[in-house]
Amino acid sequence: MSDQNLPSGKLSKASRQERIISALQAGPTLRVSELATQLGVSTETIRRDLDELDSRGLINRTYGGAVRPFGSEPTIRERHQMLVSERESIAAATATFVGHGQVLIIGGGATTTHVARRLAAEKRDLRVFTDSFAVATVLASNPTIQIMMCPGRYNGQEGCSYGPETIDYIGRIYANHAILGATGLTEDGPSDADIDAAATYRAMAMRATEVTIVADHTKFDRAAISVYSRWPCIARLVSDMAPQGLLRHALERAGVEVIVP
Repeated sequence: MSDQNLPSGKLSKASRQERIISALQAGPTLRVSELATQLGVSTETIRRDLDELDSRGLINRTYGGAVRPFGSEPTIRERHQMLVSERESIAAATATFVGHGQVLIIGGGATTTHVARRLAAEKRDLRVFTDSFAVATVLASNPTIQIMMCPGRYNGQEGCSYGPETIDYIGRIYANHAILGATGLTEDGPSDADIDAAATYRAMAMRATEVTIVADHTKFDRAAISVYSRWPCIARLVSDMAPQGLLRHALERAGVEVIVP
């Protein structure tokens, strides 16, 4: 007999915790008393479940229940091995919005590196400013592309430069187009799990006539620690799926074009 056919009180601990996580995906907060009633167990059992899920980083424990965890990401090396086909399709669609000879700003990230690889294969005579060594490396395969590396302190985990020197340098750039990734996308805007990276993306978004966010569907409705722009400042979102719910409504209100390959 499957868990769906069992009374809620007879769910295994693993299935009960799966239900808790699913409930948090449907709504941003949960209360202990409500969960106990819904799952037919004691509040003490729910508290133990929440404590365990919190210790595993799957939720954020609060006094009376739980909230969704702030967005966090694997290392850049790990991300390069994830969702490869989805990111390649996002990259192909993004490249159609870039013209030969344009000045671009491309932020660091796994998806933006896929975009850079596609641009190197299809475009010519670009001038690209980037904080990312991975982006610079894949662009370098095209000898017609000029690459300008942003100065600053090196983040070895992300392979990017950051800090006041980076922000100052970006502030003196004018670009046709900025292409940026994100840890999370909510109705508030795109956000990043790293405050320093978010500061860099914020500066980049302010120095381009047009801003495109490239992010796969796993970023939808995830709140990372630092929002770096607002949707009215963004021209388009390129993703492998169309967002729904509050995120979709926010994009529509802001007039953001949503591109799904």
